[in-house]
Amino acid sequence: MTAPAPGGAARGAVARADGLAEGVARLRRALRRGARVASPGNPLAVAQLELLSVVAEHPGVRPGQLARLLHMRPNTVTTIVNALTARGMITRATADQDGRAIELTATDAGQQAVHAWQATNAAVLHLALSALPGPQQRALTAAVPAIDALARAIDRLADTPPADDGSG
Repeated sequence: MTAPAPGGAARGAVARADGLAEGVARLRRALRRGARVASPGNPLAVAQLELLSVVAEHPGVRPGQLARLLHMRPNTVTTIVNALTARGMITRATADQDGRAIELTATDAGQQAVHAWQATNAAVLHLALSALPGPQQRALTAAVPAIDALARAIDRLADTPPADDGSG
């Protein structure tokens, strides 16, 4: 038995992370495509649904907070918020403590759109999972807590400001 080359474990970890990143990206694309096929009448873009979901989870969120949470440019958030407001899915209100600030809330129609999107995604996943062999179904079920922990770890990284490297 030969010893692994120096750095072999690190290269293996990078390869696993790269493979996981590609797998997650493919799963996300497949789920979006599957949801579009399952709900062809849904008029909202994925970016609109994602933003609307965050507004539904955080009633009273401000546009600047949305931009930070979703890592979007403020002008992109404004464009999406304007479109969702025009569709009657988000309401704007002046903040109580700061009359210059705007707070956003999902309307009943917005909440229904989020729930319908979540239900469609769940149905697509259920159908796809049921087509897999039992061992793969069990492996995926067992991986759910680890996937959830990974998502929380990525959220923590995304919420941590980058360290100043002293170059500027």
